[in-house]
Amino acid sequence: MTRTYHVSFPGLGLDMELSPVAFSVGSFSVYWYGIIIATGFMLAVLYCMKTAKRRRIDPDKFLNSVIVGLITAIIGARAYYVAFSWSSFRGDLRSIINIHEGGLAIYGGIIGGLIGGLITAKIQKAELLPMLDVAATGFLIGQGIGRWGNFVNQEAFGTQTDLPWRMVSENTGGVGVHPCFLYESLWCLLGFTLIHFLLLKRQRFEGEIFFAYLVWYGFERTLVEGLRTDSLYLPFADIRVSQLLSGVLFVTGLALLIVNLVKHRADVPFAAETDSGSGEKTVE
Repeated sequence: MTRTYHVSFPGLGLDMELSPVAFSVGSFSVYWYGIIIATGFMLAVLYCMKTAKRRRIDPDKFLNSVIVGLITAIIGARAYYVAFSWSSFRGDLRSIINIHEGGLAIYGGIIGGLIGGLITAKIQKAELLPMLDVAATGFLIGQGIGRWGNFVNQEAFGTQTDLPWRMVSENTGGVGVHPCFLYESLWCLLGFTLIHFLLLKRQRFEGEIFFAYLVWYGFERTLVEGLRTDSLYLPFADIRVSQLLSGVLFVTGLALLIVNLVKHRADVPFAAETDSGSGEKTVE
């Protein structure tokens, strides 16, 4: 029997019935979570392929990196979850490969995808920073859409709240909670919109979009992770793993942005001085 959830947003007057299962064929079930994740991935790839062509990145090399990155992303997502939930797996090692029962961490997926994709790009002798810039937009699309898989499964929510957009269901214990999936989805889609309409056409140096992604996503996840009730913790300290990692990414991205912006501004006057039709230095 398929489980259903009665989900409501009392402050917004919304009520709905949700089932994690989209459809079944005999004993085989197809879950909305997988469909939503796959949809986000495909839309991200289509957008990135189009952007790669405009930016003169070899689409074949980019696609090869995506394919390998997808495989390593799944491995990374599972490895991250298992590593920080080891007490649940140590007595049943076979359950580690049962990913159809849940247990994938988005940060592990991002890290795994980057490692596989970058190694593939390096082997193909492709430029890494331009590919990272394009990939960052894909991450935001995939994350923005993929988080709705958490909504269907009624997971990845936060602590109790009485805010107008609070979410209530059987999984929340019948109390209103922060819809953390919604916060991250909207933040990622807003970030993609800003990059597409503002930064993509005004990019000043290679890597700028990727560094901006680290800052944008790291900032939001640092805050929202603190609200969640299902966070993974370091085994030796009462510290949320993803919150710590998000803070590190935010600081790292910000530092890289500042350093490269300073370097870019220092290079611009020199370029202006030497760019003259006669070959002589011209100061404007």
